[in-house]
Amino acid sequence: MTDTNTFNAAGIPAPTPAGAAARSPFYDSSEPGLGVLNPSAGRRHFRLLRYDPAPELALFVRHYWTVEWDLTDVRPYVQEVVPNPCVNLVIEPGRTFCFTPTTERFAKPLSGQGKVFGVKFRPGGFYPLLREPLSPLAGRPIPVERIIAATGTELEEELRLRSSEETVLLMDRLLLAANPRPDAETELLHRITADIAGDRELTKVDQLCERFGIEKRTLQRLFNRRVGLSPKWVIRLHRLQEAAEALDRGASGASRTTLLHLSHELGYHDQTHFGKDFKTVVGVTPEMYAQGMKR
Repeated sequence: MTDTNTFNAAGIPAPTPAGAAARSPFYDSSEPGLGVLNPSAGRRHFRLLRYDPAPELALFVRHYWTVEWDLTDVRPYVQEVVPNPCVNLVIEPGRTFCFTPTTERFAKPLSGQGKVFGVKFRPGGFYPLLREPLSPLAGRPIPVERIIAATGTELEEELRLRSSEETVLLMDRLLLAANPRPDAETELLHRITADIAGDRELTKVDQLCERFGIEKRTLQRLFNRRVGLSPKWVIRLHRLQEAAEALDRGASGASRTTLLHLSHELGYHDQTHFGKDFKTVVGVTPEMYAQGMKR
């Protein structure tokens, strides 16, 4: 068996050989929760899986993910994804970078055959690897060699040659070798963002400040430095993703009364404000999304 410290010809840690235990995927696109818009349509065009990171990385990495598709002799398909407050390291031919969070939805055209591998960091979990404020880097792809001992080209070649499970093990080694260290701010952000994700009644920054005993400007500086988005936007993205998922589950004829109830449930006292925010993030109004329409 290859020793865990073995490196390949490219100088990056060699993946575990086929005889070793591979990490099994635990999540696929048959379930909601990844921000994929119109997931029932997406399942007909691609396969989405995700994998746990090594336990030592759990404070920094939410999960690894893969998307595979074969649309040979089939019309191209465009998948849209609601933005989230996480940095993603994406391995894709010619486009391997770390991408900072955004407030705009992402559209990915799929055609022919392809495969993409990603590392989804927790909000604030990328900072201990980069060790630089994220806000000034908004909208700028970050080369992977800024955080790990491998280039984008090397990772693309590894993905071409290896299975997803082997790539998971390889990324574990590369990230562990980068030696991210937990600190008080990383752990605080982990607790704050877990509360935002898990408590739909949490709709305002003032609620966070009261719950965690933090002054508002201090909280804003912490999020801008370590997450790359304001706490207001992090809350908004979670609530609007919940709205899109609720419409996905029962969408085909959501009435005005249903949408009014949903907007109130997510903390909006004005349905017009809800509709404006929803369109900003998702790209269409809630009514159009419920009817399965796209911009």
